Amino acid sequence: MIVFVRSLFLLIVLASVPTPSLAEEAGSAVAGLASRVFQYLDASESDAAERLLQDILSNEGASIDAVSRLIRTGRIYQRQPVGGLPHEQIVLRGQTYPLSLLIPPTYQASKSYALVLCLHGFGFTGEEYVERWRARLGEDYLLACPTYPSGAWVTRRAEELVLATVREIQARYHVDPSRIFLTGMSNGGIGAWLIGMHHAPLFAGIAPMASGLDHVLMPFLANLRQTPIYMIHGMKDQVMPVDLSRSIARELDGLGYAYVYREHEREHPVAGGHYFPKEEVPDLVAWFDSQHREPLPTRLTVVRDGSHFQPFNWVRLDSTDPIAAFSDDLVDKRDERIKRRVYAKLDASIREGNRIEVQTHHVRRYSLFLNGSLIDPAKPLTVITNGEVAFAGTVTPSLETLLRQARLRQDPQRLFPIHLSITVPTADP
Repeated sequence: MIVFVRSLFLLIVLASVPTPSLAEEAGSAVAGLASRVFQYLDASESDAAERLLQDILSNEGASIDAVSRLIRTGRIYQRQPVGGLPHEQIVLRGQTYPLSLLIPPTYQASKSYALVLCLHGFGFTGEEYVERWRARLGEDYLLACPTYPSGAWVTRRAEELVLATVREIQARYHVDPSRIFLTGMSNGGIGAWLIGMHHAPLFAGIAPMASGLDHVLMPFLANLRQTPIYMIHGMKDQVMPVDLSRSIARELDGLGYAYVYREHEREHPVAGGHYFPKEEVPDLVAWFDSQHREPLPTRLTVVRDGSHFQPFNWVRLDSTDPIAAFSDDLVDKRDERIKRRVYAKLDASIREGNRIEVQTHHVRRYSLFLNGSLIDPAKPLTVITNGEVAFAGTVTPSLETLLRQARLRQDPQRLFPIHLSITVPTADP
């Protein structure tokens, strides 16, 4: 009898303890998965990232759809400093670089903002450029101005600094990935061209001012098929002659690409025609206002040298014939193949009927990264390369592929659970 009473008492006690509902348990599971996914995406150490990846893959609730939804909409942004922040820093390969920010006082973490990244010219700093832009952008923009020694934006380290700056701002503030702009003046304008061409899918637009490109770099303009361009140059510029921009305009005309080109006749008391007149600001900002990146265009053109094999939206060059390769100087002309402009090129189009057509030059193997917005994974896929069938069959989406690509790209609008490696079936012409 004593045992029965004690058991009855235990049942009564347990019944009085609140138990979580199924909805609460499901919400807790989703929160736990979200925490692991963003820890994985943000992990700085590869070993820690790998452990988190395996943990996610073993989670029963971690489907491709669920994880994609979390990455697209689940990141929570914390409160951050606002206003002028002239003395921030970026650490790259153990070296510290100054970074100046301008964050609207009305910034709200729940709202996404456009980001303008501005590269200074020779003899200036990012902090000075923040002051120049302070009154130019409205409340819907974040401004980031890194400083690089001598404004030497044509180096690989400077290229890495620009990309690291974008990642740093995205980690701290709520940046709209479809509205990231790259601009620059003089040497900074050259950097905007170079970095903008090599990493075109990142940007909603590039706006180089009073700058230009050497003829050996002109083929990379083809990468800007999907990236809007706004150029400004002074007719009386004695530092960077105006024909530098005019020659780029002629090249873009030959490609059939749309662009905006503004020439002005104004002169500055100190800089002469080599400056960015404040009268040009309203039209440029209005252009920023109107631009939104197309995250998954159905046609891509990519031109690569041997040192830029990172993904280019949903394609990547993996192996090529011997081609030009830039050193740490991205305008280096010592390589004979650079002088002859021997680069690899790929043009890819997604057609109706689950068909992808690709033309290549100097490419031996390439990768396609795909998702349900680009193709129908439930139907057979055909890939035609240089007029020949390079692949015909079904593809299988993979959560591991989705996660690894998401960590590499850090772009919530471009999530690819399908990776298809294609060997070019015949020698390129």
